[in-house]
Formats: sequence, C-alpha cells, structure tokens
Amino acid sequence: MATEPVMSDAPPLKPLSGAPLVLLTIAVAFSTFMEILDMTIVNVAVPHIAGSLGVSSSEGTWAISSYALASAIMQPLTGWLAKRFGEVKTFCFSVALFVGFSMLCGLATSMPMLVIFRLLQGAGSGPMVALSLSLLLSSYPKTKQGIALAMWAMTVVVAPIFGPILGGWLTDNFSWPWIFYINVPVGAIAGVITWGILKNRETKIIRAPIDTVGLFLLIVGVGCLQFMLDNGNDHDWFSSPLILTLGLIALVALVFLVIWELTAKYPVVDLSLFSRRNFSIGVTALSLGMLAFFGINVVFPLWLQTTLGYTATWAGLATAPVGILAFVVSPFIGKNIQRLELRAVVTFAFIVFAFTSFWFASFNSQASFASLVLPRFIMGIAIACFFIPLNQIFLSGLQPNQIAGASGLANFCRTLASSISTALTVTLWQHRSEYHHAVLTEHVSPGSPAATQFIQQLQGMGIGGKPGLAVVDQLVTREAMTLAVNDVFWGCAILFLALIPILWFARPPFGNAGGAAGH
Repeated sequence: MATEPVMSDAPPLKPLSGAPLVLLTIAVAFSTFMEILDMTIVNVAVPHIAGSLGVSSSEGTWAISSYALASAIMQPLTGWLAKRFGEVKTFCFSVALFVGFSMLCGLATSMPMLVIFRLLQGAGSGPMVALSLSLLLSSYPKTKQGIALAMWAMTVVVAPIFGPILGGWLTDNFSWPWIFYINVPVGAIAGVITWGILKNRETKIIRAPIDTVGLFLLIVGVGCLQFMLDNGNDHDWFSSPLILTLGLIALVALVFLVIWELTAKYPVVDLSLFSRRNFSIGVTALSLGMLAFFGINVVFPLWLQTTLGYTATWAGLATAPVGILAFVVSPFIGKNIQRLELRAVVTFAFIVFAFTSFWFASFNSQASFASLVLPRFIMGIAIACFFIPLNQIFLSGLQPNQIAGASGLANFCRTLASSISTALTVTLWQHRSEYHHAVLTEHVSPGSPAATQFIQQLQGMGIGGKPGLAVVDQLVTREAMTLAVNDVFWGCAILFLALIPILWFARPPFGNAGGAAGH
C-alpha cells in the first residue's frame, strides 16, 4: 500500500460543445434517472415480488431497504473513489455494475438472491448521481453551467415521482422482473455513450492510501442507521432491543467517524467541506427541505390508497402532476441562475411548499381527484426554485476537484433525510391516527344525537348490532387517518417556513458551481 498520494497529471479540460455535449447530457441524464427511479419503482411491486417468491409483504420490503442501505453507504465515498480511480472510470464502472446487477435482480428466483443482488446493485450505483453532476459541470462552459445544473436537477427530482407509476404499469402489464430489466438497455447505451465521449477526458488521479478505519466506521454507522430507519416502525422503534442496539451502534460509529475523519491525513469522507459556510447552509437547507418534501410525497399516496380507496396507479396519477411545472420552470432557473438572488428564489420555493402543504391539510376524506391534483400541480414550481439554487449555493466557491466529493456528501445527506422523513412521517401518521380515533370514538355514544341518528339509519337499512358498529368503526378510522395526515401536512408546512431564515446566512456571490468565487 502507498504511504503518500501519487498524482497523475492531466491537462485542464476544455468544455464540450455541439453534438457530443448534447449526447453526453442525454446519456448522463438517463443513467441518473434510472438510478434514482430504482429507489421508488420497486415500492408498488412489493406485493407481487413477495407473492412470486413466496415470502410475506414485510419480507418483500427488503428489496427496497437493501438497495437504499448499500447506496447510502457508497454515496459519501464518491469523492474518494473519484480521486483514486478518476471520475469518468468510476462513473462508467458504476453504470456497468448497475446494469449487470439489474439483470440479475430480474433473474432472481428467491428472496435471498434478490436481496443480495439489490445490495450489490445499490453499492454499484451509489456514486452515479453525484458523479453525473460533476461530469456535466466539467463538460459545460462556465456560462452554461446553470443549464447543466437544471438538466441534472430535473432528472433527480422527477424520477422518484414517476417511479411508482412506471413500476405499477410494468408490474400490471408484464411482470415484476421488468422493473429491473428496463434498466439494462437504457443503462448500457448511456454507459457506452458516456465512455465514448469522456474516455480521453479523465480527471486527475490521486492514489492516496485507503483510510480503512474511516471506511469501517462509515459502513457500520451508516449501515446500522439505514437499517434502523427502514425497520424501526415495524418493530415499534426503541421498545425493540434490535432497533435500540442498532441506534446505539450507529451513534457511536458515526461520532467516532466524524472525529477520525477530521483528523485523518487522507480521509475517506471529506468532512472539512462543512467548514465552508455556503456548503453547510446549503446542505442543511437542502436536507431539511427534502425531509419535509419527501414526507409529503410518502404519506400522500399512502393516504390515497389506504384511506380513500385509490389504486396504486391512480395514486401515482394524483401524485405525478408535481413534476409538470418542475420540468417547465427548471430550464428558466438554470439559464438565469447568475442573475437571480438565489436566497430569494429558495425563499419563494419554501413559501409555495408551505402554502400547498397548508392547502393539503384542509382536505377531508370526501376530497375529489381534481381538488387533490391542483395543489400538487402548483407545488411543482417550488421544486425547481428549491433544488437548483440550493445546489448552486453549496457548490459555490469549490474547486473542480472538490465537486464530486461535495456532491456525494450532499447527496448522502439528502438521501439520509429522505429515509428519516419516511420513518418519521409514517410513525407520526400512525400515532396521530390512534389519537384521533380515540377522540372521535368518545363522540360515538348515546349522548351524541348525530351518532345516534346515523346508527338508527344503519338499522333501518338492516345493518344493526355488530355489523353496524363495524361500519361506524370503519368510518371513524377513515376520518382519524385523514385528520392525522392533515397533522403531518401542518408539520411539514411549519418546517418549510422555519427554514427560510437559515437560507439568509449563506454568503454571496454564489458564482458558477465549481468556480473559485465565493470563498
């Protein structure tokens, strides 16, 4: 093993132009789209996968959590891998692993096989998203890097929204392996095009020694934390010895990881990035904003399916309109990113997010499809105004060779916030449902004229005794779950508003992403 870093000299990269730039953008966008899509496309197929492989639905969710677990561990390693092997080689190898293990996932004949292949698929694809941004920014002229950022942001934000729709359609019309097979041609073509264009544009390689202690602490800490978040709700959180143990191991490992990485000569995760004001504020606002945004995206379709009786396809269709305005507005934000006051743009985004969240909190269980779709549509404008400027803010002032590491670390924080959001919002929804059910049940008594009248109407229809009470309980449960989801929306709205002051601690100028401005 080397004791000192060995660098390979590479000439400064000139921006691409014309057809190669267009082809590269499409290839990188599609590979990123497929990688992020795989985080959500499996969600709606879990019952089919579980039934096909002869396991319970709860065991079937391992197909989701195993991928998220491996991907979360690999994301902070992106910067180290890119420096050691080169960004182009690392990205293309990552795409190749993603394609190969996608095929094997589709061919899996048992749950253990699928879980192992999903773990390897997640580990292989972990660096793809961060490196896709770094490669795009290094290939675009400085004056057009905002467009590159916008193109990248659209794929990152829109992919999770369309994942459940595409997953449901493929599962219903073909079979569950096709949610994995679809990655193969798209990923293979994207990888070949990327390598063909960038193989002679490799970044500087630094062959530093491997930080084995940091790597071990990262795997243990992040692995235990992700496993705890994925399974905590099913095990009633810290009342379970397993979840409590995982939480303590994660805490100890991550605390020691921070201490070790801040003092290590060649850290595997560059935590010194957090010493930069704009990086810290940008990543904090991005992560907490994603926590609230992802929370809405988790409970909204769940509420539609479990409470309002929507199918997976219709729940997806009610969710999808959020991507329309995001897709339309993103190029405008990217093109004008140098002229805009980015903190004001993100403030506008948080206000729109909060407004639409309060709007969602006003719906009852009789809400029509059209009324539910409208706030989702309006929310789309906030996505472009939230995601693109914050990426520009946290990347401002960094050197080009820091982009991959910074993007990987930010991507990890964003993914972790999404996992925490899922665990937090589902648990909060469940607990608030139980609370509202208890409160509403108190009103179902002989002293309540409305309840008495309704029970008499049921008896008039021949539904009396226990069947009648079962109907009443069903209605109470539906209203309790609706009131609980409204509580979650309220909480998300308040968090969006609370984040606004944090933004204004960022210090302009924000310059080009990866430029030298803004130190």
